Amino acid sequence: MKRIFPLIILLVSLSLIGIILIQVSWFRSMLLVREDQIRENVVKAMQMTGEELMEQKGTLPSLKNRRLRPNLDWPSDQVMRELMKPSTIAEKFTTFEVQEKLRKNFNIRGLKDTPFEFVITSDAGFLSYDELRSRGFDNVVEDTIRNRTFFYPIMIPTGTNLEGLVPDETMIVVVPNIKHIVFREMRWMLAGAILFTIILLSAFYVTVRALLNQKKLSEIKNDFINNMTHEFKTPLATISLAVDALRTEKVANDREKGQYFTGIIKEENKRMNKQVETILQAALMDRQEIQLNKRAVHVHNIIEQVLENFELQLQSKGGRADIQLNATNDEIMADDVHFTNLINNLIDNAVKYSKENLVLRISTLNTSKGIQVKIEDNGIGMTKESIKKIFEKFYRVHTGNLHNVKGFGLGLSYVKTIVDAHHGKIKVESALGKGTSFIIDMPFGKKDHA
Repeated sequence: MKRIFPLIILLVSLSLIGIILIQVSWFRSMLLVREDQIRENVVKAMQMTGEELMEQKGTLPSLKNRRLRPNLDWPSDQVMRELMKPSTIAEKFTTFEVQEKLRKNFNIRGLKDTPFEFVITSDAGFLSYDELRSRGFDNVVEDTIRNRTFFYPIMIPTGTNLEGLVPDETMIVVVPNIKHIVFREMRWMLAGAILFTIILLSAFYVTVRALLNQKKLSEIKNDFINNMTHEFKTPLATISLAVDALRTEKVANDREKGQYFTGIIKEENKRMNKQVETILQAALMDRQEIQLNKRAVHVHNIIEQVLENFELQLQSKGGRADIQLNATNDEIMADDVHFTNLINNLIDNAVKYSKENLVLRISTLNTSKGIQVKIEDNGIGMTKESIKKIFEKFYRVHTGNLHNVKGFGLGLSYVKTIVDAHHGKIKVESALGKGTSFIIDMPFGKKDHA
């Protein structure tokens, strides 16, 4: 598992990077293709418009479609020469008419919402000038980076009678910000690609997180099995030895020794039952089936009762208890069994993770909403990383590979669950090598009604 897991992460990461790079490359290609399509359609629309204009331009002069210069007398030779002279586009169409023709052909070529500006220039051989110009042409023609310019020559077809008589004319169309137009047209495709990429990354994150959790659970399971085996192995061995001793003739005839070994069996049996009860409590916490039977309890009485059970353990470590029960009102609504277990677990934790000359300080004080209990020791303390995980199920602060600290890592998880069930709060303060403090705030609460 340790080798396969990094390999899975590496392969999935490479696959994701490859997919994202392919998507980026594909989208860039699509942008270029679409931009080429827009250019081609613009040229086609200009060609269609130019052919329409050339049909009109190539017709014989007439008075109907000819706009005469002012101040010409009718009839006169000057007027006749003006009428017979081949006309330009500007003399047959207005700017609006040319713009409408371009817009119509843009729509036909699928460029309905594409903006454009245009100008039609005339080349008299020695001088070029603008015949027709759209209003916004000057604003867009100078920006050659973002805007795209297209040219289309409007010429009389070769072989006609008017060839060479009419000055060359050119239609110039500028499409502003063509890349923005391409992005706008492909925005849904881009949004879809981004959305599915995010979904893919989210799925990868969830998968990796699930794998990490699975790996963590596997390690916790192995650690739990090892701890459980060790916790049950010792009392079972002790019971086996006591039973063997009871079977001997010497012990069987000595009532006092028989009671001694019977007492050992009973104590070890109680110890095993306690361990089984701890595991069952963990199962109940998983299913959230803990039911509280709240009643009025006195916190000070519970602390004193629990401390009596730890007198021998404190003596074995050359320790002492410093008790400062300063709360004037120590009555709260709580489940006395679970609250007793809570205090018991915290004191047991302080004793287990302590050195010689243990000093256990327990103090209480009243807050505006309840009572605060502080259990402090001068034990081995914890790192910041351990403090973050201390309430996780099965987590134990390791003191090396030695099994000098017994337990399943369920005590503090149970404590946190019970405190939360009573709507209280718990926090931890610790310094490595100096000791740990557990601070519990329990509300006065109200009695539950059946």
